[in-house]
Amino acid sequence: MIDDLTVSESTVRTACGDVALPEMGVLEQRWETDPIAPESVADEAAAAVGDLELENVPAGGEVAVGAGSRGIDNLPEIVGGVVDGLRERGYEPFVFPAMGSHGGATAEGQREKLATLGVTEEAIGCEIRATMDVVTVGETPEREVPVYADAHAVEADAIVPVNRIKPHTDFGGDVESGLSKMLVIGMGKQRGAKMAHDWAVDWSLRNMLPEITDRLLESLPVAGGIAIVEDQHDETTHLEGVPPSGFLEREAELLELAWELMPKLPFEELDVLVVDQLGKDVSGQGMDTNVTGRRHFTINEPEPETAEIKRIFVRGFTEKTKGNAMGMGQADFAHRDVLAGLDWSKSLINAITASTVRGVRLPPVVETDRAGLIASLGTIGPVPGEDARVLRVTDTMRLKRCYASEPLVEAAREREDLRVVAEPAPLEFDDNGEFAAASPD
Repeated sequence: MIDDLTVSESTVRTACGDVALPEMGVLEQRWETDPIAPESVADEAAAAVGDLELENVPAGGEVAVGAGSRGIDNLPEIVGGVVDGLRERGYEPFVFPAMGSHGGATAEGQREKLATLGVTEEAIGCEIRATMDVVTVGETPEREVPVYADAHAVEADAIVPVNRIKPHTDFGGDVESGLSKMLVIGMGKQRGAKMAHDWAVDWSLRNMLPEITDRLLESLPVAGGIAIVEDQHDETTHLEGVPPSGFLEREAELLELAWELMPKLPFEELDVLVVDQLGKDVSGQGMDTNVTGRRHFTINEPEPETAEIKRIFVRGFTEKTKGNAMGMGQADFAHRDVLAGLDWSKSLINAITASTVRGVRLPPVVETDRAGLIASLGTIGPVPGEDARVLRVTDTMRLKRCYASEPLVEAAREREDLRVVAEPAPLEFDDNGEFAAASPD
């Protein structure tokens, strides 16, 4: 079956003709970062609790702390610090999973999902209350869309979501991934997540999130949220307590900071981008659309402003994604390892839930790395292979080091934010036509 869907290297060569391959060097991006020391993260998270609005919470009152997003640096320490900060102020905190339908849309599955993130009762020092039960707390003013919230959170004296602020892969707006999204979709559990993604097709999350967030702030005792911003190395660089007054405005400002700090490709215009691995642990869409500049699989959402890439060749999966190929539809060509490793069921379920089914369209599958590069170079127009602007990266999250073709290396010499680590040299392949060099970062 795999061979039936795979185009051989000889066929690619016949179709593309005599394509010269570029020489490749190694570049490193120079990032100035100032992460919070790991041993100080918990204390800073506890201190951020002081910026929340807890005056109306009675002494000994219960505070529901929402947690659940994947890939956040120091998450157990941050959640544990928030728990300590609340307890020091005389409140009784508990944690609830705020992750929509993740974990198989079961209470035990969500508890287990938190455990995989390091958030256990032992690690954070308080009870975890997991349920998929929700309460309808109202509806939006004009469209009358129902608004749901976790039953345990609704019963608490205060609610505090803890989440990272970052650009979203499926839409752009004043608020994207962060505190508001956790309140609307994460705290809404499976029903809230399904409602949001259903309406996103017609209404758009960029319009929906602020309106439903306002409704939740009016209806529930949200004391604010703990916002996390990470740097280019995905390390914790900023922690802040955001009170409900000015909630959306401050989150929008922190999103701008997150945009500035997120890792990006060192060049905005490329002929070919080779991505060694895609995966859900890299991005919700396998490859971060804010890096690739491709969001064509969404509905009613504009493309990101950057980057401009003619061809993307993806080579495989991360181990943690377990065959979830969400986002492979961004690529123009895929290595046979993508076809061999993908889990169609898992990928399609994810795509249907997110209403982004075009994101799991299988690109043309090629036999080898050499075939993928030739196919990419052979379809970029009248650009000689040796002059092509080619970049190879580990994934769209690990972008500090990358392989770069000679024109990009020459351009890098004129930039202070880039360093040439290795001079361009002819590409080497093993006996099977695969790249001899390991992933760059």
